[in-house]
Amino acid sequence: MLPLALIILISTAADALRTTPTTVYRPVSQHAFQSARRRSLQFDECESLDWTPHVVQGPDLEDRHTIAQLARMAGNAYAYNTNTSSLGNWYELDPAWQTSFPVGWEEGEGFRGHVFLSNDNNTLVLAIKGTTLQGPTSKQDKFNDNLLFSCCFCDCYRKSWRCDNTCLSKALIEDSLFYNVGVNLVNDIFMIHPNANVWLVGHSLGGALAALLGATFGLPAVAFEAPGERLAAQRLHLPMPILDGPLWPAITHVYHNADPIPQGTCTGIGSLCAQGGYALETRCHLGKSIVFDTVNKLGWKVDVRKHVIKNVIQNVLELEDVEWEEGKAVPVARAEKDCVDCFKWDFGEYDD
Repeated sequence: MLPLALIILISTAADALRTTPTTVYRPVSQHAFQSARRRSLQFDECESLDWTPHVVQGPDLEDRHTIAQLARMAGNAYAYNTNTSSLGNWYELDPAWQTSFPVGWEEGEGFRGHVFLSNDNNTLVLAIKGTTLQGPTSKQDKFNDNLLFSCCFCDCYRKSWRCDNTCLSKALIEDSLFYNVGVNLVNDIFMIHPNANVWLVGHSLGGALAALLGATFGLPAVAFEAPGERLAAQRLHLPMPILDGPLWPAITHVYHNADPIPQGTCTGIGSLCAQGGYALETRCHLGKSIVFDTVNKLGWKVDVRKHVIKNVIQNVLELEDVEWEEGKAVPVARAEKDCVDCFKWDFGEYDD
């Protein structure tokens, strides 16, 4: 019989999140990054920006347990505290991740989530809440969804499939935009934990925000079932390093092909998204994407109800004995080459 302490040690090691050396690209400073962004946003002028590659310990996304644990953190971003576990709204994590605290849950706040800190205090995971259909943040959630993921925000439409770029840029400066709130939050995190290895995760809108903030700060980010945020990154005028490979290689999207939202197909008058007032039209993502073929492997039909994080965790990521690709428990992460958003639209400067 093994000693109890040794059993616990072996169990903890087996369940631990796996890491791998990950190259991230960071601007010389956040001041320089935001200065270049403002110059592009206000004057449509490029400002030279130096980027430095850093090798950090990022999540090993070839390991299914690691992905599932990060998805659980993304799911926990929807709950205020761990007391909701009895309601099925809080997912238990490995013993190494028992320290957490909520962020943004004050009345009137829209950007919400949880911070998870590893027991050795070396790794910090910011999990960002996605869209809530009914609740105190639902109105702000929908505003951010439609602003970030529609081809043309309503106020900027100029008839005949034309959209005014200046109008879009002005709309993205608003304080109510969750991206701006997230930038301030990540800055605060680094003030409190200056040496922490920070990862960003989220589901749906929260995943897209994690990816955008990962691009801003040069941090590993994992987004679950997120709408395409590449167009939003362009409209936010996020400076980008010049790379030979995919943009932002430390950003990874994880979704399955029975969910229309990350594929930009929950559109049209008859779609549940449109009926709910959501224009989730973009499909192109930054970084790379891990796509689970639930349509062919599990026989699923495309259905927006397959979007919820609980379904993804229990029926995809934690499903045993499924070979998603030959010899692999996790599909290979691939860049979305030749992806085009909103090809019908004409974007320019229109006054009418």
